[in-house]
Amino acid sequence: MASNYNRNSPSSGSRKKPQVRSRTTLSGGRASRRQDYAPSVYSQRDFGKKPAPTLRSTSIGDIYQETRTRRVEKTYRSYVTRIFTIAALVGAVLVVGVLAYNSPLFTITQVRVEGVEHLTAEAMTELAAVPANTTLLRVDETGIRRRLMEEPWVKEVKVRRVFPDTLELAISERSIAAVVEVPIDNAQRMENWAIASDGMWLMPIPAQDSEEAASISPQVFEDAARVLKITGVPYGVVPLVGIRCTDENVNNALAIVDGFTTQLADQVKTVSATGNETTTLILDNGVEIAFGLARDIRTKERICLELMEKYEGLITYINVRTAESPTWRLAE
Repeated sequence: MASNYNRNSPSSGSRKKPQVRSRTTLSGGRASRRQDYAPSVYSQRDFGKKPAPTLRSTSIGDIYQETRTRRVEKTYRSYVTRIFTIAALVGAVLVVGVLAYNSPLFTITQVRVEGVEHLTAEAMTELAAVPANTTLLRVDETGIRRRLMEEPWVKEVKVRRVFPDTLELAISERSIAAVVEVPIDNAQRMENWAIASDGMWLMPIPAQDSEEAASISPQVFEDAARVLKITGVPYGVVPLVGIRCTDENVNNALAIVDGFTTQLADQVKTVSATGNETTTLILDNGVEIAFGLARDIRTKERICLELMEKYEGLITYINVRTAESPTWRLAE
């Protein structure tokens, strides 16, 4: 029997294939065939919808690198901003500084002197020679300090600016370590000279009742009366104000007294400096000490103190020129 079964019939349960239409076009002189497919039921239903996003895997290393990059960029921007801010501030300060430096702002109207006893504030102000109409910003500290240091009494100078209009000069003075009897006029008479512990000749000391003494600070005479006196200086020593002493005898005497560490230094009233090895100390109790060279000062000092304690009120002479073999003499 002949069968009427049709494979393409709907009842067969098979899905109808999309129809294909062929179109022939000319491209570059050649015929080409392009097939247009009719949209399926599925494509018509989803037409106009966005395609689903494509998923991409990301590793931990990529996340760390991206975070680090953002952090570096942020730090760099912050650093650049800070640099520009600082540069702007510095520029503004420089501009203001230049304008203030060249303006009459902070003009010096008074000079204050501190720390002087043997000198006067008026003399120091005059010696400082601060130019008129100068300001605290333009003042020449180095020049002022150099001029003040020319005065032998001045040991150290500190220049301070006290805004808005005061210049302060803080002066540290040398002190009188001894008064030296210097022979003059062919050793016919003596002249007293104040000398500092570093050997600087400070000034000749006139008689206290002289006209010259009226212009000298009373502190000079007070100090001269209580310090030791160096006598026996050979003729030919020429003191000069502001120059350090070069006489070995005088310097040896200064070194001896300056090297004492006990109350013995306060008991010395006179030092005979006729020679280095013959330098002799006279104490306020009348004891005479042949000290010699300024060597083994501590040992010689200890020997003298022990002998004076042992023979208190009896000893009159001690010889420690040779510390290893001291000698002494007692009152009869």
